[in-house]
Amino acid sequence: MLEAMLAHQKIIPVITLDRVEDAVPLAEALSGGGLNVLEVTFRTEAAAGAIQTIVDQVPAVTVGAGTVTTPAILQAADAAGAAFFVSPGATNALLSAADPSTFLPGVATLSEMMRALDAGFRIQKFFPAEALGGTRFLKSVSAPLPQLQFCATGGIHAGNLAEYLALPSVLAIGGSWMVPAGLIRAGNWDEITRLAKTACRLAAGAIGSGPDKTAQSNGSLSHE
Repeated sequence: MLEAMLAHQKIIPVITLDRVEDAVPLAEALSGGGLNVLEVTFRTEAAAGAIQTIVDQVPAVTVGAGTVTTPAILQAADAAGAAFFVSPGATNALLSAADPSTFLPGVATLSEMMRALDAGFRIQKFFPAEALGGTRFLKSVSAPLPQLQFCATGGIHAGNLAEYLALPSVLAIGGSWMVPAGLIRAGNWDEITRLAKTACRLAAGAIGSGPDKTAQSNGSLSHE
């Protein structure tokens, strides 16, 4: 499920909501801009209610839960109807409780990547991407661990998303630049739709146009 979903949309809006009542208009605004897969973070008390409301009222949207840091939060997100789950890290308890088909464990080092891979998680969340070295780090990782694929999150925005999506190992990126708190508080849904459309356009331009993917398609990408 994760691989097909991430490969299809490429950009996952990472949303933090303070009010459940903002969930539906926000989901509709993002969907109107072409983003139909959303991540609502468990950073506020509104998270579970927001996820459940979107699931119930905006069927065109697939909503997942972010900031899933414990099995208890995983269970709460599942009960709210989340279709997938994202964590900033990967504890033994989470890796044991989660399903590789619906869970993105957060990783920051090769040891963490290998531990998650041993537990069955081939698709992982690389976080915080920019702080860890960004695309240069991911290129280096692909040499010893070519089987891994990533959703890169953290410091990614409209200006650098193309660099990430050009990498063969990056299925998708996550970001919050198209869902800023100020626009959500103001209810400026039209502007959020515009930002979503721009993000989709940038992603479409990046896919298949980067030098790394071009090299891979020509069989010249080295993993030495």
